[in-house]
Amino acid sequence: MIDLIIVIKIIIATICGGIIGYEREISRKAAGLRTHILVCLGSAIFTVLSLQAFPGADTSRVAAYIIAGIGFIGAGTVIQTKEKVIGLTTAASLWITASIGMAVGSEFYILALIATIISYFTLKLGKLEKKKR
Repeated sequence: MIDLIIVIKIIIATICGGIIGYEREISRKAAGLRTHILVCLGSAIFTVLSLQAFPGADTSRVAAYIIAGIGFIGAGTVIQTKEKVIGLTTAASLWITASIGMAVGSEFYILALIATIISYFTLKLGKLEKKKR
């Protein structure tokens, strides 16, 4: 049976990923709300599984593979044209979203919340950059 703490982790990861994904969605980026929720949720679940389902196992290996997997997904959002490279911020938002999911899965809730807030407002700086141009 699923423990209440695990359900809470799933809900927190969904909310944190949703906050970052919402910003990407309203900015009409390739990876939006659903992608960020799924990345955060998946990272949290993999982290919970590595910590609880496999006692005595090397949990850092799962963390390393989460990072590698997100690198693969993030690379798919980056597009290079002759004039510029686009998608780097979206790739970075997926990367930080995965780390937030890992923080939630490891019960670092305050860290996850602070990182979510900082990430959201950092992404909002894009509008300020466009105004300066």
